[in-house]
Amino acid sequence: MVLNLLTVSEKIMAEKRKEDDIKEASGFAAGGAAAGAGVAAVVGNMGLAGAFGGIAIGAAPVVAAGAVVGLAAYGLKKLLD
Repeated sequence: MVLNLLTVSEKIMAEKRKEDDIKEASGFAAGGAAAGAGVAAVVGNMGLAGAFGGIAIGAAPVVAAGAVVGLAAYGLKKLLD
């Protein structure tokens, strides 16, 4: 009976850790997106020019790139833990 209680307790703790990991990853993604929004606000409208011509890069791709960088930072943190 004691062994059974320990396994149930371990399962509950594992689920709690997963929830905490999801919350932490979401925080890193939100922080990265906020940083990306800050960069987009400071730099303003950007463009990419080349032999093909030019295209505008708005705030959305910069914010998305910030979220990706935030998730990469979370992955690095988990790797070093």
